[in-house]
Order: sequence, then structure tokens, then C-alpha cells
Amino acid sequence: MKAITSLFIPGNLIPIVAILLIVVGIKRAGQQPLWAEAYRRLGRNRAAIASLVVIAAYCLIAVLDSITWKSNVLAEPQSVITHIFHAMHVRSERTYSAPFAKITTGEPHPHPLKGWHILGTDGSGKDVLLETLRGCRTALIIGGFTSLLITPVAILLGMLAGYFGHRVDDVIQYIYTTLGSVPGILLNIAFLLVLGPGLINLCFALGITSWVDLCRLVRGETLKHRDREYVRAAKALGVRDLRILINHILPNILPVVIITVTLNFSSLVLSETILSYLGIGVPAGTGSWGNMIDAARLELARDPVIWWNLTAASTALFILVLALNVFSDALRDAVDPRLRSS
Repeated sequence: MKAITSLFIPGNLIPIVAILLIVVGIKRAGQQPLWAEAYRRLGRNRAAIASLVVIAAYCLIAVLDSITWKSNVLAEPQSVITHIFHAMHVRSERTYSAPFAKITTGEPHPHPLKGWHILGTDGSGKDVLLETLRGCRTALIIGGFTSLLITPVAILLGMLAGYFGHRVDDVIQYIYTTLGSVPGILLNIAFLLVLGPGLINLCFALGITSWVDLCRLVRGETLKHRDREYVRAAKALGVRDLRILINHILPNILPVVIITVTLNFSSLVLSETILSYLGIGVPAGTGSWGNMIDAARLELARDPVIWWNLTAASTALFILVLALNVFSDALRDAVDPRLRSS
């Protein structure tokens, strides 16, 4: 019961809701002829299947890290991942310890470790592997929740600008051109200084600056489709503009939108890492690859060199971004026959 109750915390619900929406979207899309054929092509692409397995593993870790409960009334709530590590006798240490080491590192008089650590421990004695896995939840929240925020807004404004044109197009173009003329990192910093620290505030700050490219793309696709024969025929039959946008234009631009959102997911994860590295991203104590990289920036100057904290966070980030990009490229080739690899 305590585990189920903890799921209603917004930070814990976001990864689960994001994954459920993705699963529902994939299932409903599979009923459409275009996507059914695309799934068949993806099934024959080994690289796409391998990248999808990697992404699914990250999502599973994020969900397990979102289910928390207290072992007793006075204890802090801990996730399934943390309980698994405790059951495997992984304990906090005094300070650094190298991967697979049995004693601490960097102390004049090394002490024996309380448990075993595959990737070693950081300066606070926390297990590096555990902290790396905890970063999956933050990455999924940043990428998933921000995408859920910006996608409807970008689609709506882009379709309105491309379909109606004239003053509507001028106003929307002015808004996203103004935002696009300022470096995104500077706008993110400014919004975070106004909104304050926090994971949800970080999602809103990234969302304010991340919808521009998608909106511009949707506008261009809508301009291309609004003068085609099927739209003209619908207008001649007296179909309303709103129905034309929803029932005719939106299904035709949806493949491009899905591919773009998938590609932008990795960019959002990278943005969180950069902002956390600058010290204005995810609050301290929250599992984040950016926080790990920020904490490890001075460790390379130590003697002996503390390399495992930086290596673990960078490798986890690299694998996720690579898997997302490979899957996005395969999805693009599967949806558009003209772009399929020879």
C-alpha cells in the first residue's frame, strides 16, 4: 500500500505516465496502414531492435526508481532500485573507492569497504552504479515530460500558422523567430533563475525554448499540404477548417512530428546535463548524470585520478543518446520509403 501511495507523487508519476502514453500511441498507430508497414520494416532492422531494447531497459530502470516506499516510519522513502542494491549488500562508504576495490582510495590510511562496488564510489561514498541508474529517471522525466509539454503547443501553432497564413502566420512567426534568435542556453538560464530550481521547473524552462524548431517544421508541412487536392476537395464540400486540420492535415504530418520529437528527446537529455553541469539544473541530491559530471570535473586533477564517476555518467548518457538517434534514423527510413537504406 505504501508503495502504491508513493506513486501519486508528481515526480514519480511522470515517467510512468510518459511510458504509458508512448505504449498507447504505438498500439493505436499500429492500426494504421502506414505505421503497420513501418513496424514491419523496423522489425527487419537489427540496429533498430537493438536500440529499442536499450531504450526499454532505460525506461524500466526509470520506472523501478519511481516506485518508492518506507521500510519504517522514521526511514526515508527509497526506490525499488535502492532496495535491490541494499539487498545485494551495497553500502555507503567513507569516501572514494575504485571499481572492484576492497579498500578506500585517496586516504592516508585506507579502510576496508563495507560492501562491493562494481563501478566504485564517489567522494560521498555513494555507489557510482546506483547513482548512474538513478540518472535514468531524471533523463526520462526531462525528455518525456518536456516533449509532452511542447508537442501539442508546437503542432497547434504550426498548423494554425501554415493553414490560415496572413496575420496569424505573422504573429506566430514573430514569436518563434524572437525566441529562436536568442541562444537557447541563455534563455534556459534566465527562465531557471526566474522559476527557481526544481525538476519540473527545468522541464518548463526547456519547453519554452524547445518548441520553436518543431513549430517551424509543422508550419512548413502544413503549407505543403493545404494546397493539395484532398484539402481543396474537402473545402469544396463545405468541411470546416478545424475538421480539415484534425482529420486531413494532421494525420499526414504526424510521421514527421513523431520522428522529430524522437530526435529532440536526446537533445533535451543533453540540455539537462549541460545545465546541471553549470549548477542550475537538477537540484543536488537528485540522481542526474549532469550532477555526476559536475561533481567529477575536479576529480581528474587528483592523485590518484578519480575517473570512474565521470566515465560512468558519460557512458550512460552516450548509450542512451546513441540508441535514440539510431532508432530515430531507422524510424525515419521505415516511415518514408524514399529514405530507406539501400
